[in-house]
Amino acid sequence: MTRAMNFNAGPAALPLPALERAREELLDFAGTGMSVMEHSHRGKEYEAVHNDAIAKLRRLLGVSESYDVLFLQGGASQQFATLPMNFLSAGQSADYVLTGAWGEKAYGEGKMVAALLGGEARVAGTSGVGDGKEKAYTQVATSVNAGASAAFVHFTSNETIHGVQYGVGHELPAVGNVPVVCDMSSDFLWRGFDVARYGVVYAGAQKNVGPSGVVVVLMHKDLVARGRKDIPKIFQYRTHSENNSLYNTPPTFGIYLIRNVLDWIDQSGGLGAVEARNRTKAAVLYGAIDRAGGFYRCPVDLDSRSVMNVVWRLPTEALEEQFVSQAKKAGMVGLKGHRSVGGIRASLYNAVESPWVDALAGFMAEFAAKNG
Repeated sequence: MTRAMNFNAGPAALPLPALERAREELLDFAGTGMSVMEHSHRGKEYEAVHNDAIAKLRRLLGVSESYDVLFLQGGASQQFATLPMNFLSAGQSADYVLTGAWGEKAYGEGKMVAALLGGEARVAGTSGVGDGKEKAYTQVATSVNAGASAAFVHFTSNETIHGVQYGVGHELPAVGNVPVVCDMSSDFLWRGFDVARYGVVYAGAQKNVGPSGVVVVLMHKDLVARGRKDIPKIFQYRTHSENNSLYNTPPTFGIYLIRNVLDWIDQSGGLGAVEARNRTKAAVLYGAIDRAGGFYRCPVDLDSRSVMNVVWRLPTEALEEQFVSQAKKAGMVGLKGHRSVGGIRASLYNAVESPWVDALAGFMAEFAAKNG
């Protein structure tokens, strides 16, 4: 079969070797005569996969034993509510830095939880311009004012919809001694980072790590212990910490695929090599945009342009529709921008192959020449 050139924002492209391994083991995992999906999550066969995935994450990122590595369910969106449920108390604030739509969603959930718990959700920094649906985000926020009673400060490291990312021209601003919580759903494992700077890192797997249905959470054990005990056990991080993410049936096949993807990262040269490839892919695509003489326009400041999600506009919406349609005929899928902002978006996650990006850049040059 011919593989599509997959630029979807999520669920997104998975590495072909990880999928081929799953195909080979689908019906008979480790000589057991059954699929890993059929194994008990309490059995030694699955538990070996589970613990291997945790160990590989620890090794790739240098995660110390001061942190738990958790595999949870409910998507990153559930974490928007679960985090303030665990860590916010009356008289405290949950502080949010807004650089796009996903930060706004996290803040919205924080406000709802704060109202129930007698706390406050506040904006500690924002790069948004305008109001409501017309608000635009063209850069990361470089100034943050954490509240005196802040339980945590929440960042979104990469905004999938708006194409704005920390770690390109700006790192996350310092916030003093307040725990930093970071939603890394769309740029987790695009490069290495210092885990010790964060109290919590969480990421929906369906961008760079694996399939949908799993959330990876790195959480300092001091925070785990600090969490509230008066909320349902299933929403307490300590429950999952104490049970090695096996309190209830986890998404076993998803975690198995995460293990496969982590092996692929190792075999591809590790996170240093992954970062180099990602930056090269982004440079190729932004180069195609910037060389087009204004036919393509990227609405993001140069020092905030996302390596993971490249967004751009064409002169008219009709041309954008034509671009997406013709690209699909050429084998390129997932290029339509998010419905809330329109335009074009190409997601360049780890498994997106460099020849795909070269092909897209070539297609863009031809399209601009014909329609400019």
